[in-house]
Order: sequence, then C-alpha cells, then structure tokens
Amino acid sequence: MIKIILGFKRRQGMGFQEFKDYRRDVHAPLLFAIPEAKKIRRFVVNYAVSAPDFPEPTYDAVVEAWFDNLQDLNTLYSCENFLTKVDPDHINFIDLSSVGRVIVEEIVVVE
Repeated sequence: MIKIILGFKRRQGMGFQEFKDYRRDVHAPLLFAIPEAKKIRRFVVNYAVSAPDFPEPTYDAVVEAWFDNLQDLNTLYSCENFLTKVDPDHINFIDLSSVGRVIVEEIVVVE
C-alpha cells in the first residue's frame, strides 16, 4: 500500500472554517466525481488544532490518500480529469506555495 501525504495552508484571506467548508462542500465532490478517484482506497483529512505548549502548526490541513500501488497514484494525478477539473480548484482554497508532499509506504507500529 502506498500513501501520499499532503500538507498545506489555506489561501490568504480565507477563514479557517471557510477553508474547511470549501474543501468538504466544493473540492471533495469535484475529486470524488471523477472515475479515477476510485483508485483511492482510503482518504483522510486532518485539520490543525491549537495545542498549548506546542508550536503553531506548520499546516492548516494534512491530507492522506492510500492507493494499492504507485501506478494507481500516478493514474489519478496524471489523468485528464484531475488535471482539468480538480487541480485548477486548489488555488481557490490553498496557498499553493505552502504545499508539502511525501509519498510513503506505511508501516503500522501500534494499532
């Protein structure tokens, strides 16, 4: 199993709740409407919370998406539907200069 982890901040001028609502109500339906999104095995969105005694979060959200293999991940991110329908929407709620990503093989240590 392969996972992509994406961290990002909301676009300037957008409130945190507005950011969460936009991602849930506008962006997620765009993504999951394309047939290639069926390659996603699991999808989790993690929103930052303020925690006393810890530094301010680097990101407003971290997204995790699991795929059976690297080919399935590449199929989604390089398909015409993603490139023309989903990817252009990112600018509407994400500070694109803040995006960090890593592709990993997940090893569960404690369950």
